[in-house]
Amino acid sequence: LIYAPSCSTVTRRRPIYLGGSHHRWSETSRTISTWHLHYQENRKRHIRSETSKPGLHKTAVIAIKKWKEEGHVVRKYELNRIVRELRKLKRYKHALEVCEWMTLQQDIKLLEGDYAVHLDLIAKIRGINSAEKFFEDLPSKMKGQPTCTALLHIYVQHKDFSKAESLMKRMSECGFLKCPLPFNHMMSLYISNGQFDRVLETLHELKKNTSPDIVTYNLWLTACNSQGDITSAEKIFLELKKTRLNPDWVTFSLLTSIYIKNSRFEDALLSVKEMEKQVFKKTRVAFSSLISLYTGLGRLEDVNRVWKKMKSSFRKLNDAEYNCMISSLIKLNELEEAEDIYTEWESVSVTGDSRLPNLILAAYINKNKIKMAEMFFEKRVAGKGIVPSYTTWELFTYGYIHEKQMDKVLECFKKAIGSVKKWEPDLKIIREVYRLLEEYGNVKGAEEVLVTLRNAGFVSTELYNLVLKVYFKAGKMPLIVGERMKKDGVLMNDETRQLIKVTSTMCVSEVPSYL
Repeated sequence: LIYAPSCSTVTRRRPIYLGGSHHRWSETSRTISTWHLHYQENRKRHIRSETSKPGLHKTAVIAIKKWKEEGHVVRKYELNRIVRELRKLKRYKHALEVCEWMTLQQDIKLLEGDYAVHLDLIAKIRGINSAEKFFEDLPSKMKGQPTCTALLHIYVQHKDFSKAESLMKRMSECGFLKCPLPFNHMMSLYISNGQFDRVLETLHELKKNTSPDIVTYNLWLTACNSQGDITSAEKIFLELKKTRLNPDWVTFSLLTSIYIKNSRFEDALLSVKEMEKQVFKKTRVAFSSLISLYTGLGRLEDVNRVWKKMKSSFRKLNDAEYNCMISSLIKLNELEEAEDIYTEWESVSVTGDSRLPNLILAAYINKNKIKMAEMFFEKRVAGKGIVPSYTTWELFTYGYIHEKQMDKVLECFKKAIGSVKKWEPDLKIIREVYRLLEEYGNVKGAEEVLVTLRNAGFVSTELYNLVLKVYFKAGKMPLIVGERMKKDGVLMNDETRQLIKVTSTMCVSEVPSYL
């Protein structure tokens, strides 16, 4: 619900078309497959340049330069349209190249809106520091509402509260808070951090300076949804209906979600039906939201109906849409049907996205069907060349913990940690692994996991305490624990000292060779 600043000052004529339904974007390719640019007022004149085929390194700028070298005039509004299309395709690097090329053309007069887009792209490609430097170097007359709002958006995206709030204060002093967009950015920031009191404060300031737009109301409802506050949500919706604004599909989606959370299923059904009236091809993401909401209402027939409508509306569905449908069917306890959709996904997708098979694996493992999960993995994950992710191995770790297959628990847990460059410690799975190790008094396994975790950059007092509990259950005395903790920079607590004390009278364990 955070919207990037748009170049509102640029003429919105549409004489050039970039891309098209027959040139869809492949999510697995990091390149633009084909460029098509043509004048609508004269379809015989066009630019056509294939870029970034495998082995090639052409860019959007090369296509534009070639067109200009052929004697054609490159107009600013056409370039702005190209930038917009590239941003839609998330080809930010190419879009930035076009913006930078525009700044070098003496015959192109850039406005604040153009620099706002440029600033946003720099942040996406080169980071926040480069964006700040670009903003600082702008002429004073270009540091107006559009570029300041773009910089604010960047701070919000990076959750830099201090800089965002400081910039809002400066924008207020300069009289730049005459539209709801900056306030919407700040509301989004506070919602993301659970600061709902600040959301209301920001909304109050917004109403003193300007009028809310539909995004404002949707953000307000988002805050209510996060808290399950149905009373406030209904008041907000009534206020919205008194304005000249029209509720959109997002509005009804949020209302439906709030009703479901509060078990008001009849109201939720009425709301989702209103939402569906506003779902068209141009609001593609709304289809997945519809499926999720009908799933929350337990309406399998409607889920299948919307899925069928999606398939008839779009030539090809993406991984996220298949993910939504498969997970919805699993939630509705329709695993066989979910597998059918997965089979369909296998036949049309080349991404090898492990998140899709992980859904099926999780369904089997949650039903304690570990053998089925193993067969599925061997045949349709490893057998199809899909690279298992951290989640894949984590699922199997939990599955084998339930089955008490200690060797496989240790194997999969190590593979999980080894599958990521930087492992973020997950205390839940660590505790579960050590709970099973303690149950069997598996000292060797406890030490192996400790070494694995240490190599992944994680040691703690609690971790050593978990190891000591395994020794206690095994009736063995651990050696050189104090020295090892000191070497790891870990302090003892009362529990550590107590565990060392009670195990000190037990039989001496062997010192593992890897210590």
